[in-house]
Amino acid sequence: MRRALVLQQLNRGRETAQVALNVNLARKTVRAIAYRYQDEGLERALYEKPRPGARPRLDDSQKQRIIAMVCGPTPPGQARWTVRLIVQEAVRRKLAGTVGRETIRVLLEGHDLQPWREKNVVRGRTE
Repeated sequence: MRRALVLQQLNRGRETAQVALNVNLARKTVRAIAYRYQDEGLERALYEKPRPGARPRLDDSQKQRIIAMVCGPTPPGQARWTVRLIVQEAVRRKLAGTVGRETIRVLLEGHDLQPWREKNVVRGRTE
């Protein structure tokens, strides 16, 4: 939205400093938006290029195997799965090379699993 406002105000003849104050941006940013518009067009001035980002730590196959592991029985001596235990077991069972707790937490959250709250994640319905 701000980029569109910048271009609109510059089109009306306002100076860079005034536009920067009006839309709460740095003058350098306002100038960069204007240059991008001149050099590359409206689409490029309004939107950023896609960023590559880091590749995911786990592929789909690894994710499925970890979820299946969590839905199964806990290791001997453990009452329930914890995120730390899942990380340790995933590395020990070679389901993933190295994986962090946050990666596992997000994976479980995406599948609506909270194994640390229940002793058994998969439960059959009793009639």
